[in-house]
Amino acid sequence: MEASLQVAAANSSARLSSVLIIEADHQVRNFLSRSLYGYFALVESCERLSDAIELQRRCHFDLLIADTAADAQSTLDWVRELRQAGELLGVILLAENADIEMALTALRLDVQDLLAKPFDIEQLQSSLENFVERRRCRMENKALRRQVQNLFNASAIIGESLPMRNLFKVIERVAATSSTVLIEGESGTGKELAARALHDFSGRKGAFVPINCGGMSAELMESELFGHVRGAFTGAAQAREGLFSFADKGTLFLDEIGEMPLPMQAHLLRVLESRSIRPVGSNREIAVDVRIVAATNRDLQQMVKQGKFRRDLFYRLNVITISMPPLRQRSEDIPLLAQYFCKSLSVDLGVQPTAVAEAEIQHLTSYDWPGNVRELKNVIERCLLLNLSPSVCLSVSPNAKSASTDVNNNDNELSLLEEVEKRHILRILNRQGGNKSAASRELGISRKTLERKIKAWELD
Repeated sequence: MEASLQVAAANSSARLSSVLIIEADHQVRNFLSRSLYGYFALVESCERLSDAIELQRRCHFDLLIADTAADAQSTLDWVRELRQAGELLGVILLAENADIEMALTALRLDVQDLLAKPFDIEQLQSSLENFVERRRCRMENKALRRQVQNLFNASAIIGESLPMRNLFKVIERVAATSSTVLIEGESGTGKELAARALHDFSGRKGAFVPINCGGMSAELMESELFGHVRGAFTGAAQAREGLFSFADKGTLFLDEIGEMPLPMQAHLLRVLESRSIRPVGSNREIAVDVRIVAATNRDLQQMVKQGKFRRDLFYRLNVITISMPPLRQRSEDIPLLAQYFCKSLSVDLGVQPTAVAEAEIQHLTSYDWPGNVRELKNVIERCLLLNLSPSVCLSVSPNAKSASTDVNNNDNELSLLEEVEKRHILRILNRQGGNKSAASRELGISRKTLERKIKAWELD
């Protein structure tokens, strides 16, 4: 019987590190100790409960196997104390006369098993295998929770408010599915971050490929998404794969889907239905395995009524809807976001990080943030560049009419802020390759506001 237990232990894919045995019977104790060496790297055994308590204080054990013959109540009380202290070790109890009350107490204390003595070796084997599997599942769940947390941290989705906790739950629930997702929310709320989190947590092996649907003609977008063959149109000197091909086995993120031209909407609908693409100028269909995540800051249902968005495409996209909460609805996250941006941007800008004072936090939380998280990030970046307080920098935010009535700024300081604002906007514009639409989105302002400032500065 001892050999069968050790052979089964050798075939187990999960190994534990330590076990503590409490058994008054010398022969049974030695038998258990010898048998369990196949399962555990460390096997400790003792005769009395007091010795076990001392051993447990000095060493962590994964499993406790305890005979209750000497004093069942004391053993159960000790297990209760361990549970109250947060110890998650597994427990297998051995009892000669186990009654219903003991069984119920063991159940309430999350005891793995209660074996009646004398027990068969098969019973102990089964109990150990069940514990190994239970522990493996617990460790996987713990790792999964840690993965989720790391995922959101890596994606820079910062927030502990109720709206954000609800958002995390939705992302976790739907990420592993292949269903199309529509992310709605105001500009600057982090829709692309949510899309990246969906992809990262989906387990898909392909890439995350984003494309902005605004400011692009239907013909150019068709080639961009589906690719083209050589000679398909003037200038097509060689064949080119589209973004659908690059996103195969991955996720294609269609940002600002409401800006997609109507002719292109029809092409996209066909791809969603057939799961295949046809490069421009080709007669060959290519099967693709791509998950579509779309995002918009517009009311697509209203656009459908106005004839600006296809109804059938809307229903295809609107399988699962995720709504990104605006910053004004989760103001308790502003301190976390402000500190996060101070730390991360200080590294990017090569400046010293600055802690945001409590008074400044109150000022930031009282502001409405029409530009949402993107506007907050820009304000913090301005603070670090100028070495000024958030309240002063917020007073010259493009969206701020009056950040605070108790902030006094002289003309020289305002001139300096305006100059730095100008340099900041031009830097973003240059980073976007002169694309005013993309620059205005990153800045959290409208394109008209950006063009008005450029005109005022008499720049080309």
